Amino acid sequence: MLRLVLLLLLGGTHATHFLGTMMTYYPKQINTDGTVMVSFRYKLGFTSCIHSDMWYCSPYCGSLNPTLQQIDLEPSGEWCQREGTMTTVINPSFVTQLEFAGGNWIWEIRNNVVSWRALTFVEPGKRSDTRKPNVSPQSTIIPAVRVPSNCQRDFNLMAFDPDGDKVECRFGSDSLNECWPCAPPSVLNLSSTCTLSFNRTNSTDEGSYAVQLVLEDFPQQTITLTRVNGVQETKTTSQAISKIPLQFVLHVDPVVPSCTEGLFLPKFLPPTPANRAKLSTKVNQPLKISIAAEAANATISELLFSGPANAFKNSSGSGNFTLTWTPSVSEEGESHPICFIVQAMLNSQKYHSELRCVIVQVEFGLVARVNMKVLTSLSPGGSVNEVVLQKIKEELVSLGLPSNSSLLVLKSSSRPANATATSGV
Repeated sequence: MLRLVLLLLLGGTHATHFLGTMMTYYPKQINTDGTVMVSFRYKLGFTSCIHSDMWYCSPYCGSLNPTLQQIDLEPSGEWCQREGTMTTVINPSFVTQLEFAGGNWIWEIRNNVVSWRALTFVEPGKRSDTRKPNVSPQSTIIPAVRVPSNCQRDFNLMAFDPDGDKVECRFGSDSLNECWPCAPPSVLNLSSTCTLSFNRTNSTDEGSYAVQLVLEDFPQQTITLTRVNGVQETKTTSQAISKIPLQFVLHVDPVVPSCTEGLFLPKFLPPTPANRAKLSTKVNQPLKISIAAEAANATISELLFSGPANAFKNSSGSGNFTLTWTPSVSEEGESHPICFIVQAMLNSQKYHSELRCVIVQVEFGLVARVNMKVLTSLSPGGSVNEVVLQKIKEELVSLGLPSNSSLLVLKSSSRPANATATSGV
């Protein structure tokens, strides 16, 4: 099997420093030769910002110019999360597989996971319902979350799909080589709707666990996927289209005097957005997310988050924080998850709030214009033929314009043989 190095970064591969990864992808356009330009976005969690490793791709993923930027750093040095972004061309004749493998996870993982492996499956065929290539499920999480051993907690993971598909979560499978080994944590239960449940346990279960999940998207109705070589494949509502990994560490900590939120465990306060709230912004328009929390018997020390690498946080004291993100042109039309927790301290013990995530939709803020030579496309009355207009819209939709957009056709007074089709969203 031919392998092409997708990402090659400095750093050793045999130390115990890994705290998880995840990968998502967004097709950007279909080229004239049928190949697909795809934007990949991935997270790397390590014990420091100097550790890295590599992704591999098969059968072929074209040339890459990856970038890697820091997202957030746990202040005591427990972990550093960075985001990699890269755009490349893939051949839509085949399902593309990306693999991330190496060694090792952090010390003393209780569920006997040592080396790491994560797989991403990219489905490049054009969907019959959206007439575009498939977009992967979207998710993110900080590298390590905490819960005291005597407290019950649900982690409502972010899992959504820009195509409107149903997203399901499961633990990775050894038989599919999705992790290495997979070994689901005995202290967690997972629902297909992506809620991880931790129930009260005893001190013998305290320690760190590697959580290795797979997220898959299922169509809401039967669809057909068409590849550039003409091969078609049908996907029913019970057949996954693509899959992405979501891996992180769960720390089960010593008992806390009270599990009531707001005492030792931080409690979110208004105006903190609700979990899975949908927010929106535009290119070059800063989005500010206000977050507040309290913990009467501990000191709130930090906001920890995972999201786009160019997001940043500020603290105004007394448990008040602001997350700010300004999307770029390359992110226009995309949806991005941002997840966060608030950390409190009492002596040397760390306490985490619940996990909250929001979805940020980057709206189209530009006016799309298509200049065309009219010739026979104009009717005798000077209006654009409906067939031509539909072709223009299909081209714009393939470039990312929402399918429910309408086109406004403007006739040029200086050059009557030309017309401009304008769509504002």
